[in-house]
Amino acid sequence: MKFQIDKTDGNARACTIQTAHSTIQTPIFMPVGTVGSVKSLDAKDVMEEVGAKIILGNTYHLYLRPGDETIRHFGGLHGFTKFPYSFLTDSGGFQAFSLSDISKADQNGITFKSHIDGSTHYFTPEKVLDIQYNFNSDIMMILDDLVALPATKERIALSIQRTTDWAKRAIAYHLRKKAEGIGTHQNIFAIIQGGTDQEFRRISANELCELPFDGFAIGGLSVGEANREMYDTVEFVTPLMPTHKPRYLMGVGTPEDLVENVERGVDMFDCVMPTRNARNGSLFTSFGKISIKNAKFALDENPIDPECDCLTCKHYSRGYLHHLYRAKELTYFRLASIHNLHYYLHLMAQMREAILQGSFAAFKAEFYRKRGN
Repeated sequence: MKFQIDKTDGNARACTIQTAHSTIQTPIFMPVGTVGSVKSLDAKDVMEEVGAKIILGNTYHLYLRPGDETIRHFGGLHGFTKFPYSFLTDSGGFQAFSLSDISKADQNGITFKSHIDGSTHYFTPEKVLDIQYNFNSDIMMILDDLVALPATKERIALSIQRTTDWAKRAIAYHLRKKAEGIGTHQNIFAIIQGGTDQEFRRISANELCELPFDGFAIGGLSVGEANREMYDTVEFVTPLMPTHKPRYLMGVGTPEDLVENVERGVDMFDCVMPTRNARNGSLFTSFGKISIKNAKFALDENPIDPECDCLTCKHYSRGYLHHLYRAKELTYFRLASIHNLHYYLHLMAQMREAILQGSFAAFKAEFYRKRGN
């Protein structure tokens, strides 16, 4: 992976990441393709209508179905899904957190039961990488120990100890595999934990960032804490991260979260929000969210967002989208998802341009002005 900083504006960064499959200009939002598909869209939609150069796949879900050996048979995720650009795959640590009633962590890894058939599986730092080698993902996240907030200091301390121990095992294993000719074009990111406690975050960042990972993520946020706590934590952590490697904030978030955290020096984001909200009738616009299910849109001839040039806004009215949603027509999910993801990626492109022009503060002020803030 090649990484370069093209311009900074305050702490905000415009960078370029080059993987084996695509060139990615940051700040970037990665659409979530949990099981090898961005919900309701195909690879052509994601490439041509959304404009994504990288999407996220879920190691836990893809391991259970269809299985990493099946994906390897098709030539990895690129051959299987026909999305030719980059994939980032997470490690399964978040699923251990979100499915905590069917998972249990110990010092060596995470035991979990399949939510599909109840079968028992065990993820270790090494096994998670073996799965991702079969995926041939461009960026592999390592196994981490994520905790819900609020949490006791004892639980957070255990989390960062496990995360560091697993990171050391993961990087050693990856270097051995690369020496064997496996995963030579794949990159590996560590995940900084520590809740919203600055001292724990400092410990986690210092321990991980001295290891030779290709990039670093901030994990364990947007899991129950207030927005201000998230922003303060990111603001504290980013200066502890290497400037010459990508910075990724996992699982975040709203358009406001993206703007605030780009300002604090984050390069990469992912979240299910744009597609999940689309399916539930909530559409993002330059002036805030609208609920297309609202009866007031039934006769509205305007596009979702007059400032948007996505496929949906160029061709269809709010009234039509309102009808499709109320009729539970499947076409609605595609058109709404294209719009929301296009909005997110266009927002990132606008921020990149503002950074390149040295006008990020003015961009942020205008972003909030349109929302009436």
